[in-house]
Amino acid sequence: MEATDCSPYIRPQRSMEPSVYLDADLFGLEQRRVLSSTWQYGCHASDLDGPGSYVTFEIAGESLFAVRDPEGTIRTFYNVCMHRGHRLLDGAGVRPKLVCPYHLWTYRLDGRLDHAPHAQGRPGFDPGGICLTEVLTEDLWGFLFVNLDGDARPMEVTYPGVREALYEFLPSIERMRPLERRWFTAESNWKVAVENYNECYHCRSAHPSFSKGVVLPETYTIRPVGQSLQHRAESSPDQYYEIDYQASPHAADYRSFYLWPLFSFQVYPGPVLNTFCWRPASVDRTPFFREWFSLDGEDSPTVRRVADEDARTTVAEDLALMRSVQGGLSSRGYRPGPLVIDPDMGLNSEHTVAAIKAWYQEAMGPAVQ
Repeated sequence: MEATDCSPYIRPQRSMEPSVYLDADLFGLEQRRVLSSTWQYGCHASDLDGPGSYVTFEIAGESLFAVRDPEGTIRTFYNVCMHRGHRLLDGAGVRPKLVCPYHLWTYRLDGRLDHAPHAQGRPGFDPGGICLTEVLTEDLWGFLFVNLDGDARPMEVTYPGVREALYEFLPSIERMRPLERRWFTAESNWKVAVENYNECYHCRSAHPSFSKGVVLPETYTIRPVGQSLQHRAESSPDQYYEIDYQASPHAADYRSFYLWPLFSFQVYPGPVLNTFCWRPASVDRTPFFREWFSLDGEDSPTVRRVADEDARTTVAEDLALMRSVQGGLSSRGYRPGPLVIDPDMGLNSEHTVAAIKAWYQEAMGPAVQ
């Protein structure tokens, strides 16, 4: 794996212009140029535990669903009937076949049309040429990612070495199953949210629970690798919960693997696996969920305690920060300030904000240069 050239992220530069966080028309363009052409988290493979199991979700304004076929293959399709555009499925469940509720067109689990009432033999009707539109899907240790761009580069190219690094840090990741999911809404642009997540310059002042009871701030670093940002730190000596030192060689360490643009794996000391997934709804509203995992899905008082503390402290604190930033960006008195850059990419550095800026401008092209 080639080392990532970080020089563009550690040179002096300023924050992005306020318009990229405030312009509703630009948000529509982002849906097409950024969110429709990058890898996005869909669901966990364990949510699809047998043939016909399906889960619906929305990516870049498109309704999609993942489904497991009788051979065990998981596919993702646009959630739309190829007849006249009715939505096929809602929520999650199990179906032997996929039946459109409008005219009862029926599809097999591999997406091919199986039956269309009263259509056989009609002029212009060729069932062999009708199939649901499939979406690129990759499985990363049970986490299913999709990309609406049929020509997208594989995840290994976009996030080099992440698969191996995740497994090396958490060898039990394949056995991890969702325990609980909590939804929140950031009253901000999605870029405000992911920038806030990816810099710890504010951690000591804004997150006392995280910086005293989870990590040792002076050991915190964040390294760009491809289009991922990899956070690491040692655990705090004042940990507020119990660590199982036998569970992993890195049980006493913290790691986070942010995958541009809208997802992050986060492993608290313990190890406690959790994820962030942002689902932008509008230019100034970003719902997101925090999902917490346990070994084989067994109930874990430790995981639930950490999830409670996280929601009560770090998440609540960040929601207030993001709301304030979004409001400030619309002030006529605001001018983009210089990013604080540490060439060593330590705790008090915003080189990560510079990386996000670079990836965003590359995807958007002249629209934001």
